[in-house]
Amino acid sequence: MTFAQKYGPWAVVAGASDGVGAALAEGLAERGLNIVLVARRQGVLDEVAAGIEGRTGVSTRSLAVDLAHEDAAAAIAEATADLEVGFLVYCAGADPDFRPFLDNTLAAAESMVARNCLTPVRLCHHFAPGMVARGRGGIVLFGSGAGLAGGPNMVAYAASKAFDMVFAEALWAELNPAGVDVVGLILGKTNTPALRRLEYERGQIASEEDVPDGAVDVSTVVTEAFDNLTNGPTVFVGEDMRAAAQLMGSVSRNQAVAFLSAAITSSMGEST
Repeated sequence: MTFAQKYGPWAVVAGASDGVGAALAEGLAERGLNIVLVARRQGVLDEVAAGIEGRTGVSTRSLAVDLAHEDAAAAIAEATADLEVGFLVYCAGADPDFRPFLDNTLAAAESMVARNCLTPVRLCHHFAPGMVARGRGGIVLFGSGAGLAGGPNMVAYAASKAFDMVFAEALWAELNPAGVDVVGLILGKTNTPALRRLEYERGQIASEEDVPDGAVDVSTVVTEAFDNLTNGPTVFVGEDMRAAAQLMGSVSRNQAVAFLSAAITSSMGEST
């Protein structure tokens, strides 16, 4: 069975406007899948879609949706009702603020929970039944090393990413016996526009074109994603992330929080 036969004919990629999401969408297209690209910015999505079509020859649809909105999953479901979707990627939910919980608005925290928890749950509940009925398919949910322990300045983000990791693991336990591959990809620092923007704003890099220190290249994430589709439920991407996961798993929860808090405080000190 080819990749397209196992996971096609269509994939939905949420968070596909740039960075890892756009690169993974291209990788899926290179393997013969048609792509529905979902993110907030219609113009950017259209450019990504045109590039993918031109380079690979697959069909695409671009759908501008704010994944934090209450009706996000319903809008995606409606826009794909005529398609057989065999692959779902949820690559969204970066934290654009990185500041103390009480210094931010409640709405910002609720938006993070909606984008990182409610919408992926709803999308999986919508698309997974068809995959199970066909006995094939794939779901990739992106997590973060921030979800391994709590730390300052990313309270809602870290909590939501912990949810994503456990959700992917539980989903794998239920769906893998039915032939559906589920993997939670846990990322550390990754060289994406969002990370470069954040580190530039914090004074850690000289421009948004610079590569943040220790950041894994997007191509590495994509390679490890495709290499590990059948190795769920959880895959830590990059040597640094695997080492961090091993460390966090070897200490108490109090120690894990202390380690992460110290690392964040040190990082913030370097930016001042």
